[in-house]
Amino acid sequence: MRKTFYQYLMTLKDTKIPTETSQLAEAASRDLQFPKQSEDYHEISDYLELNTDYLENLTLFDQLWEVYLEENN
Repeated sequence: MRKTFYQYLMTLKDTKIPTETSQLAEAASRDLQFPKQSEDYHEISDYLELNTDYLENLTLFDQLWEVYLEENN
């Protein structure tokens, strides 16, 4: 079964040493409007760019998206 990006991101949430990735995952888990069911790059990217203040640089999202795609193929 294919995971949504949100499900993938939640696997990166709990780390003992906070990283940019784990902080993004934590913030997304608290964001009630995050597109949790989406597997669409543009929908999630647009949401992060236009509706959040917890991701300063979309490069991190782009990197995570690439890993997400690799793990879901």
